[in-house]
Amino acid sequence: MNIIGCTLMHKTTPVAEIFLKDATCMIEKIGEIFSVEHLPVGVRIKNGIVNRGELNAWWRNRAMPMERFRIRDLLYEMNVRTTRLFLPESFGLCLSDAYWIKPMDSDLVWSKINFYDNAFSEDMGRLLFGEMPPSLADSLCSPDVTTEGCLKKRWEIIDGKRYLIKAGEPPYHQQPFNEVIASMIMERLGIAHIPYTLVWRNDEPYSACEDFVTPENELVTAFHVMKIRPKPNHHNDYMHYVTLCKENGLSDIEHALDEMLVLDYLVANEDRHFNNFGILRNPDTLKWTSAAPIYDSGSSLGYCNFAENLFNNLICKPFKKTFLEQLKLVTSFDWVEFEKLSGVEKDICDFLCDEKTILFIDSKRRAAIADLVHSRITWLEKFALGKQRGC
Repeated sequence: MNIIGCTLMHKTTPVAEIFLKDATCMIEKIGEIFSVEHLPVGVRIKNGIVNRGELNAWWRNRAMPMERFRIRDLLYEMNVRTTRLFLPESFGLCLSDAYWIKPMDSDLVWSKINFYDNAFSEDMGRLLFGEMPPSLADSLCSPDVTTEGCLKKRWEIIDGKRYLIKAGEPPYHQQPFNEVIASMIMERLGIAHIPYTLVWRNDEPYSACEDFVTPENELVTAFHVMKIRPKPNHHNDYMHYVTLCKENGLSDIEHALDEMLVLDYLVANEDRHFNNFGILRNPDTLKWTSAAPIYDSGSSLGYCNFAENLFNNLICKPFKKTFLEQLKLVTSFDWVEFEKLSGVEKDICDFLCDEKTILFIDSKRRAAIADLVHSRITWLEKFALGKQRGC
């Protein structure tokens, strides 16, 4: 067994020596600790010893999931056992935070290799999209290696900006359309969010969004926030998350969650898990700056249901199992100007009437989606009014 020695870096700050097994790319040993404060959020240290299991879990989750579209076929073609083995190719760099690994005795510096300021190979994206055989790949130094999620996706540099291009799933490929619809609703309500647009590649629909993370503001997902310390028995997940955010200076976190929960109800989001919302912090000062803008709302609007059953069996995450129970967590609806949602169902229908779109979203499905949004707006307005009256 060979061991690869590296320094875990946080931008320009050395964090810890780590030693990786070359066969699995898992952390076999942790050496000297240089900066406890800069350890990834949720990785704890006790009596001067870093919890290797927690650091390994953080590192393992940094690799793209084995469930990613086409990845198992690609690994077989490349004779690679696990996606973790791609991590050293890109020095563990990503486009959501400022962590990376520096091989020992190397002269690499953050300013010359980070993906925010420097070009990266798009070969991995092409491989994941089936656009080239592995034998033609020149470099796998790419943020695609460290991107979460199972849907087909890739990073591209367009006009100097970093965009995530993401597909939907059969049979309706509806998620890209849903991202745009969610953006429409949030724009009307003034909710901080990441705008999505629809793009077409080889006559297939994809959503596109610009990276909202910068070298000065990194994303920490709720999943990692929740791991800062164990949840008290008298707290539910919502209370635990709010408490941790407030302890770190985010006094307005409840309003940000109100916005997220309202949006998720309106679009019937079924997949708001703890890894697709969170907070932003400065990687230099470690100050928590704000809740992250809302992103990744595509698994919504009955995306995998038949049109006639669009309302059926809708599930809910992350805090409760039903939308009604989750709406009860909203602290105030005073900010929701329902009149600004007037006519949004017509905008949705107009958006879904494109000649390419109707090949994926037929008239029956289009009407069902618009009806779903309209009915949920109507019901929510009544619910909010009842809550204001103390009903």
